[in-house]
Amino acid sequence: MSRLLSTDVKAEPNLTPILDMVFQLITFFMLVINFKSAEMDLSLKLPVVGSARPVDTKGQRDLLVLNIEKTGNLKIYGRPITNIDGYLRGESQVSMLAARMTAADLEAGQELPTTIVIRADRATPFRMVNRVIKACQDNGFRRFALKAINKEP
Repeated sequence: MSRLLSTDVKAEPNLTPILDMVFQLITFFMLVINFKSAEMDLSLKLPVVGSARPVDTKGQRDLLVLNIEKTGNLKIYGRPITNIDGYLRGESQVSMLAARMTAADLEAGQELPTTIVIRADRATPFRMVNRVIKACQDNGFRRFALKAINKEP
């Protein structure tokens, strides 16, 4: 009888489901990571302003960063954009679809909720910046933020 009680039963947990879940979490976080630094062209020399402040997004998540070189060329994620109107038309359609998912009462031609963040080189002529702003307005964008750096003490 004592022989039956002395048998050792080894129970090992199955780690496959937990390893699968950890792999899926890592994959998820890699896919949704925010690539804000890729939006910005770090070769631009931003204008110096004494009262520059961070962009106030007021909880808004829909931002479109436009980098304008000193020659007036538009760069998005390091790629030059030759057809500014076509690019902004596509972005306005994407913004409209995204806005309709959250607020179904948004109609075509209304102000889009996307904030346009313009990062222009300090040597860029204003007419080039104005051309981009005008193209944005023609496509329904009305919220703008101009980036600059603070004057150093």
